[in-house]
Amino acid sequence: MPELRLHPDRLFPGDPATRTMARELYEAVAGLPIISPHGHCDPAWFADNVPFPNPAELLIKPDHYVFRMLHSAGVPLEELGLPSSDGTPSEADPRVVWRQFAERYHLFRGTPSRLWLDWVFAEVFGLEQRLTADVADAYYDAIEAALTTPAFRPRALFERFNIEVLATTESPLDPLEHHAAIAKSGWSGRVITAFRPDNVLDPDQPDFRADLARLGEITGEDALSYKGYLRALENRRAFFREAGATSTDHGHPTAATFDLEPDEAERLFARVTRGAGTLTPADAEVFRGHMLMQMARMSLDDGMVMQIHPGVTRNHDAATLRRFGRDKGADVPTATEYVQALKPLLNRYGADPRLTLIVFTLDETSYSRELAPLAGFYPAMKLGPPWWFHDSPEGMRRFREQATETAGFYNTVGFNDDTRAFLSIPARHDVARRMDCGFLARLVVEHRLELDEAHQLARGLAYDFAKAAYKL
Repeated sequence: MPELRLHPDRLFPGDPATRTMARELYEAVAGLPIISPHGHCDPAWFADNVPFPNPAELLIKPDHYVFRMLHSAGVPLEELGLPSSDGTPSEADPRVVWRQFAERYHLFRGTPSRLWLDWVFAEVFGLEQRLTADVADAYYDAIEAALTTPAFRPRALFERFNIEVLATTESPLDPLEHHAAIAKSGWSGRVITAFRPDNVLDPDQPDFRADLARLGEITGEDALSYKGYLRALENRRAFFREAGATSTDHGHPTAATFDLEPDEAERLFARVTRGAGTLTPADAEVFRGHMLMQMARMSLDDGMVMQIHPGVTRNHDAATLRRFGRDKGADVPTATEYVQALKPLLNRYGADPRLTLIVFTLDETSYSRELAPLAGFYPAMKLGPPWWFHDSPEGMRRFREQATETAGFYNTVGFNDDTRAFLSIPARHDVARRMDCGFLARLVVEHRLELDEAHQLARGLAYDFAKAAYKL
């Protein structure tokens, strides 16, 4: 059987001198605690601390990187254990799901998922043979047995992974009961929330008006009037702050921002909330952009770090959306413009020391042309790390090559994993640390950076920058 082996020099440069330098830098930061300032893990895992059910539930079902690749090879999503959009659970046998995955594990060759999964198999579960169809059941049995032990419960793994802080992401309508339970439990692990208000800022969301009504019920404000709506959002931001949140997150289709006069904004809000059939695409875009301005304004008052994640066509496949709901792998990056889109927000708030604006992209062509020059000028703006489709070795290398010359290192915020797959968190941070150390090593051997500076930057990129940027 083929051996599962993680080479100690994986991802380091091929040139011997540069590789030696990368190894030295990496060894100094490999053991630093993990700062995970933005992600989508379920806080109930840490509140309840019950065993994960089985290998398929843990490693396949929550990981859209995995099931989208299997779907691309013709495996129906229902055969991978995904529930239907109405919440009906799948009847797929988890062991059969795992066998389907193992039979097609070769599909992941050369992908970041392969790096993350092999790390989990070797480092977390101590498996020594490469995953193939022949060892699928042996893998399943070994992982399933481990999951029944106290060492593999969520809190124990959190501590084993040396996670200093992990942020989940919740809607303004979420009661945050799991975060409250964690706080009351006496456990020392730090799991905080992040404020993700897309469902009450984006009129194109399917339940937008109903969610506004619910927002009003929760806060005691008239959220169907413009002024009451703003007060309700401020109320929920304060609630999230009390629960430990330090950031907001916005996944709008574009980065557009609009600075409207109050009376104009009030008229637009009236059109937005009037009901189906009266809203134009232009109205929806202007409203979203205006509310990004309002979120920035509120950040000046409450100190919440603001993140913008635009530039993706979500739920591209209509049949998958109908049958399984949102966020099932059928998302595609799109070209995204930032210079004019962010101009209203940056012109008003870009030099205000109270604002930290972290901007991400799925359009890599914008790094050197738009985002790095913007971050290289506006004090409030920072560049988020390579995200989603570009959370990969090559994506990280391209980011550093395109952004560093104009924005430098200190206008970036280190790394965040942005994942639902809990066990991949340390693997993803390890990849980022190795890639950054390789990039810094190249600058040292080319005499563009001194060794002591490279050590400072390696630590900053692995730990300090994220902790500072997200106020953790």
